[in-house]
Amino acid sequence: MALMSTRSWNEWIGEYAQSHQHPTNRLCHTIGIPLIALSLPLFLVLLVAPHLWPLPVGLFVVGWIFQFVGHAYERKPPEFLRDPRFLFVGLRWWMAKMRGQA
Repeated sequence: MALMSTRSWNEWIGEYAQSHQHPTNRLCHTIGIPLIALSLPLFLVLLVAPHLWPLPVGLFVVGWIFQFVGHAYERKPPEFLRDPRFLFVGLRWWMAKMRGQA
C-alpha cells in the first residue's frame, strides 16, 4: 500500500508512466524531476544562508519549466492536477527510470 491507497507503488508508477509516453516528455521529466527534488532541501539552507536564494529558486523554476514543456509534447495535463499524490509518484518514477525499471 502506497500513498494511503490500496494501490502499490508499482501500480502508481505504471499509471504515471502511461501519461508519460512521448520521448521528449520523458526526457524533460528525467531532467526536471531531480532539479525540483534537489531544490527542496536547498530551501532549508536559506535559513542559515539567505544570500543563496537564487540557487534553489532557479532549480525549482527550471525544473517546472522542463515538466510543463514535456507535457506540451505529450499533449496531456500533468497527473498531479488530477491527484496531488502524483507529485510524489513522479519522484518514484524517476528513481525507477534511473534503475532501468520504468
